[in-house]
Amino acid sequence: MKRMLTKIVLTSGFILGSLGLGTSYAVDLARPDAEKGEQIYLHGDPSRGVLACVTCHGEQGNSALDTYPNLAEQPYEYLLKQMKDFRSEDDKPAKRLGTGGNPAVMAPIVASMTEEEMRDVAFYVSLQKLDPEAMSRASNEDTIERGQQIWRGGIPERNVAACASCHAPNGAGIPGEFPRLRGQFPSYIAEQLRNFRDGDRTNEDMMVDIANRMHENDIKAIADYAAGLR
Repeated sequence: MKRMLTKIVLTSGFILGSLGLGTSYAVDLARPDAEKGEQIYLHGDPSRGVLACVTCHGEQGNSALDTYPNLAEQPYEYLLKQMKDFRSEDDKPAKRLGTGGNPAVMAPIVASMTEEEMRDVAFYVSLQKLDPEAMSRASNEDTIERGQQIWRGGIPERNVAACASCHAPNGAGIPGEFPRLRGQFPSYIAEQLRNFRDGDRTNEDMMVDIANRMHENDIKAIADYAAGLR
């Protein structure tokens, strides 16, 4: 009986070990590939309508145009989620639309991308570094005090939490949870807050609630202040 139990234990151990190897291998296969992501980022795939990301988002994710956000140093998980949210599913509108409820510029691009390509691109971009020379800076002296107040303490009377509690005191964000805002274009931050407020962007319930409690001058103040953080 003892020998039989020993055999069962050894056999079970072998099976579990095999399953462990199998699981590990499957994870390895699913890991994003930065080199493949770089190729898509730089060249896209015109035959499928996948525009090269560098066209809008600049070298290594440092955009030169405030119409398109800087992507360098954004968390991988966040980037991947946003790419997926630009897609419509089961005939339902995408969770990220453009201003005024129009289809976002990204919509037709990600519609032609595979899941693997999105992972690879998101991973590649997340590894890139922000160029200090390309980073936006706070430019409106009249709103700096108000922006700082909202960033550090929120707007208690309207139940708006301090931005720093999620996006970090220096605006670097929290990997896997919340995006980096420092160095982003103020106009882009403000546009996204308005999109949350107006129902054009519904992929973050907490931000929809927060933006709905902010006045327009609050949006302008926090967008300018957040961009200038270092």
